[in-house]
Amino acid sequence: MKGPAGVIALVLAETAAGGAGFLFLTPLWGEVKRGFFYLTGVVVLVLAASSGAAGAAGYDATTASGGRLAVGLALSLAGATAVWIAMMTARLRPAARALGVATVGLAAAMLFAFARTANESVGLSFFQLLGGAAFTGAVLDGLLLGHWYLTDRKLTRAPINRMALLLGVSVVVEAVAVVTETFGSSPRSASAAATLNPLLTLAGSSTLIAFGMVACTGLIAVMIRLTLRGARPTAVQSATGFFYLAVMTALTAEIAAKVRFLP
Repeated sequence: MKGPAGVIALVLAETAAGGAGFLFLTPLWGEVKRGFFYLTGVVVLVLAASSGAAGAAGYDATTASGGRLAVGLALSLAGATAVWIAMMTARLRPAARALGVATVGLAAAMLFAFARTANESVGLSFFQLLGGAAFTGAVLDGLLLGHWYLTDRKLTRAPINRMALLLGVSVVVEAVAVVTETFGSSPRSASAAATLNPLLTLAGSSTLIAFGMVACTGLIAVMIRLTLRGARPTAVQSATGFFYLAVMTALTAEIAAKVRFLP
């Protein structure tokens, strides 16, 4: 894959994978009502389907095997997500949960296929995509979880406190991933960068923007943690507002980082 469509496909794939991972690999299943799984599942479905569509638009014949497989797995993730949502609607909750957990493995396979489209080593590229998935996924699930408190007044602070902690950890992982992208890649995506934003074509600008936005997200994560120390119910609402800011900074960081990722 190449060009702006390829960059957007990567960021959407990371966000879908991270959203699914935090949804099923954390204790949320026993903490929140099933409506939250419908909400997050639909968002993951749209992100995965959009990633597949963007990947198809940015398809590059020189990376045929990796590009085609990545698009296919993104669409498969969207399809599998639709199936477990339907299972939950039919009250087949154990089966829906099992399939949901399986989609996390499918999402990891999708990221590995996307990693094969880069010019770097597959292992390093895969780590960078996993870091981006943790980063954007924590922001997405944290934002949706913050909104869910408006519908479930009896929900304890444990889920959002945990998500705030996971966001802080993911910021560190993302910072390491950006470092490896900086020193492990060459300036080779000028056309994609120019189309996305002329500033990204300046020497080192994409890296500086990525670092800056990761740092901003880290500061926001600290503010979320401090806000949640308050005992008032409005503390969760304030934390949700900070998650809104984190969505903007995290996605900006990932787009800036991924313009150096593709050929």
